[in-house]
Amino acid sequence: MDNVKKLLKEKLTAEDYHKLIALDNPKMHEFVADAIELTGPASVFVCTDSPDDIAHLRELAVKNGEEIPLNITGHTCHFDGYNDQARDKAQTKYLLAPGSELGESLNSTDKSAGVEEVRSFLKDSMAGREMLVCFWCLGPPDSDFTIPCIQITDSPYVAHSESILYRPGYEQFKKIGASPDFFRFIHSEGELENFTSKNIDKRRVYIDLEEDLVYSSNTQYGGNTIGLKKLALRLAINKASKQGWLAEHMFVMGAHGPAGRVTYFAGAFPSACGKTSTSMLPGQTIVGDDIAYLRKKNGQIRCVNVEKGIFGIIRDVNSEDDPVIYEALNSPCEVIFSNVLIGKNSKPHWLGMGSELPTEGTNHSGKWHRGKTDAKGNEITVSHKNARYCLNIPDLNNCDPLLDDPEGVTLGGIVYGGRDSDTWCPVEQAFNWTEGIIIKGAALESETTAATLGKEGVRTFNLMSNLDFLSIPLGRYVRNNLDFAEDVEDPPLIFSVNYFLRNKAGSYLNGMADKKVWILWAELRVNGDVDALQTPTGFIPRYEDLAKLFKDNLDTEYTQADYVEQFTIRILENLAKLDRVEKVYKEKVPDTPQILYDTFAEVRKRLKAAQAKYGLYISPFDLSK
Repeated sequence: MDNVKKLLKEKLTAEDYHKLIALDNPKMHEFVADAIELTGPASVFVCTDSPDDIAHLRELAVKNGEEIPLNITGHTCHFDGYNDQARDKAQTKYLLAPGSELGESLNSTDKSAGVEEVRSFLKDSMAGREMLVCFWCLGPPDSDFTIPCIQITDSPYVAHSESILYRPGYEQFKKIGASPDFFRFIHSEGELENFTSKNIDKRRVYIDLEEDLVYSSNTQYGGNTIGLKKLALRLAINKASKQGWLAEHMFVMGAHGPAGRVTYFAGAFPSACGKTSTSMLPGQTIVGDDIAYLRKKNGQIRCVNVEKGIFGIIRDVNSEDDPVIYEALNSPCEVIFSNVLIGKNSKPHWLGMGSELPTEGTNHSGKWHRGKTDAKGNEITVSHKNARYCLNIPDLNNCDPLLDDPEGVTLGGIVYGGRDSDTWCPVEQAFNWTEGIIIKGAALESETTAATLGKEGVRTFNLMSNLDFLSIPLGRYVRNNLDFAEDVEDPPLIFSVNYFLRNKAGSYLNGMADKKVWILWAELRVNGDVDALQTPTGFIPRYEDLAKLFKDNLDTEYTQADYVEQFTIRILENLAKLDRVEKVYKEKVPDTPQILYDTFAEVRKRLKAAQAKYGLYISPFDLSK
């Protein structure tokens, strides 16, 4: 340890050395010392929780050319390299020691070889640059939910983004003392060309679950570099599995019911299925839009938003559909735009923003004009389809007052939603926790869209919308969710929603605003305010309750014809879904709990009994007789 302190004293200024040594944590000191020796930075900056230190990150991002100031105070724009615009799934791997096993569904590599490879890419990667040593918290500080984290990076853009997305953690490290229980992240953007990572062939994101450590090299895109986001989610899922809590890919929001009542919901939705728009419903309040930790406290299931900011896709964000976010994106507050177009007067522009777009400007491809193509002849759009915004949730006018409550919020309901053209009705409540986890969460599918994958309507299995981030065998993950509510007297009710049901002509049966009604009906159900109709797969709303909700909240008339079309029980489609998903488990998940197959069999039996009584398509009015 003396050698570690000696190295730190040699490489750090007196001020930064004092900041680091004030945290009495040998494991953290060793991590920083090793990173310095490995990456060879010209200088090291230790970031505390002070406003001046956080401001240094912002200023450095502009000074180094990673962010460009825009026309509104506090707004900047960052460009990732043309081939560095998304999470690199192929090169995101778990480092597994001999004898370790996660299952064939999870991408992994030999730990010894992987560490040697990524460290070779990190060797002297910070030469001539300043290393940034930052401390953040996952979850509110001083809480049972808190996980302290240290991020080492040479990208001020990454550090600046994390200062927006996460709560400060320097003081939290003081409180944990010498505890080794924290997450570690080391990242270098590598050699740069036009301020972006050059050696994309050496882009690696390697995750060591045993050491709670993530390596990231030769990339700037947030999903590969902002360690506390989806990279930390993988570490947290593994940690939660060992400790008996849950780390989920879920929004958290407050649904506002009668007489000022607020009921909190968490929800898991695959990409492009309405997750963010649900968390931002008009008249409701947002706790978080992406990641939640769930713990049992005093016989209740409580949860927190891991983050305090949003790193959201900006495409189609406009004043009509997303008024709260749009207002923040046009107000003086701290916002980082990424991969949008900078037009005249340093204004940001993006696809679907609801106003006329310029014909020229600067975007991720450099100088841009309408009709510009890349080396393969593909048109380069105004902004990238994965262009983002990064902002603080407290800068939104619908921020929930319990965002930072160290006790979290008590969950009244959990919602699973996917893009489904012909099976699930718009909203349905599961009969109980077990069926909710299995039939709503573990059977979650979503259809691809032509805009993103070129072929529309292909159903993709996505276990609880968390499949991309699981760090434990899939069967164990299902079992953990099933067991989680065992000693909870009144666990949250579980619902499915589907905003993408179509008629035979291909038209959507739901309006974009209708999701507010489905969530408010769920709020009433959680509090026992309305009855429901029983179907083979769960409870659905009665017509009169929905008609009132549509009138009171959307000022629209909800017809019986709409109700029948949306809430008809589709026997064949539900049976086909069970068959598809069961096939996935039998072929891909050898450790599937038997209760999943038993539950599928029971639901299949109920569907066939309903078919014998009512036919293949059952009107909800038939169920009320």
